[in-house]
Amino acid sequence: MILADKILELRRSNNLSQEELAEKLDVSRQSISKWESGTSIPDLNKIIKLSEIFGVSTDYLIKDDDESAAPTVDKSSRGKSVSIEEATSFMDAIYQTAGKIALAVSLFILSPTIMLTLLAFSQNKENPPFSDNLAVGVGVTILLIMIAIGVFLIINTSGRLSRYEYLEKEAISLEYGVSGIVEKRRNEFEPKHVKYTAIGVVLCIISAVPLILASIFNSTETMILCFVSVLLILIAIAVYMFVYAGKIKSSFDELLQEGDYTKENKEFEKKVGWISSLYWCVITGAYLLMSFITNDWDRTWIIWPVAGVLFGGVFAIAKAAYSKKSSSNSAE
Repeated sequence: MILADKILELRRSNNLSQEELAEKLDVSRQSISKWESGTSIPDLNKIIKLSEIFGVSTDYLIKDDDESAAPTVDKSSRGKSVSIEEATSFMDAIYQTAGKIALAVSLFILSPTIMLTLLAFSQNKENPPFSDNLAVGVGVTILLIMIAIGVFLIINTSGRLSRYEYLEKEAISLEYGVSGIVEKRRNEFEPKHVKYTAIGVVLCIISAVPLILASIFNSTETMILCFVSVLLILIAIAVYMFVYAGKIKSSFDELLQEGDYTKENKEFEKKVGWISSLYWCVITGAYLLMSFITNDWDRTWIIWPVAGVLFGGVFAIAKAAYSKKSSSNSAE
């Protein structure tokens, strides 16, 4: 149990309202609310007065249950110190930008759908509303606009989050009480993370249904193009769920240095993280080049899911090679 939970529990067990406790401590009700929510912590004088009011020791209030037995660590080796204000500001910024980042990625996936739909209508041999060339022209224009919007959103959010890049790349140490607050917020978000992930998985499974039906009933090219558009729309919604929930969850992992953000993984990213940037630049260039040369935009989109699968393999090979090299150096 962290300090925030202890204050809340003790106040309720003593039948005190936030206003009554605030009056005893000569602070505002908002201060009590912030202490109990974990967005700020009382100073030492207030902690002493809290111990007197509730009849408990200051040790009980100060020591987190899961941190009281923690061994002493040389602070000089723990990296940059992160205060409760910095951690809270970072988590709030992630909450505010996660939706924009998720929308940007979804726009990249959705970008070909308008062109595919227009091409589907242009395939009407009896009375085509417009030519294939017009469909491609308008479709490509909208595709580029959607990509531009997505790029703008990513650049805009990246600029806002740039001050927190060290959390992802460098070893850090959390000041007293920060880990408890981060864990509390992570636990509160976990049901949403599970829900969004489940919805995303279901949508990915359902997205294949239209193409399966198209192959069973020998659908026309017009119907196939429409089904592909539906598939991309469902995938885009699923990816939005994955990215939004994953981005928020990763903010907790960054602060706690867990999952992909352990000190070992941060060292790996410093050494070979450029591979990811280079890979996706090459894939984007290949997609645009193939699409403009072949003018076959309704098929070249397949490069994205294929590239996504291959990226996992490329990244795993790079990490295995790095781990092997690190082990060899340690042995020497």
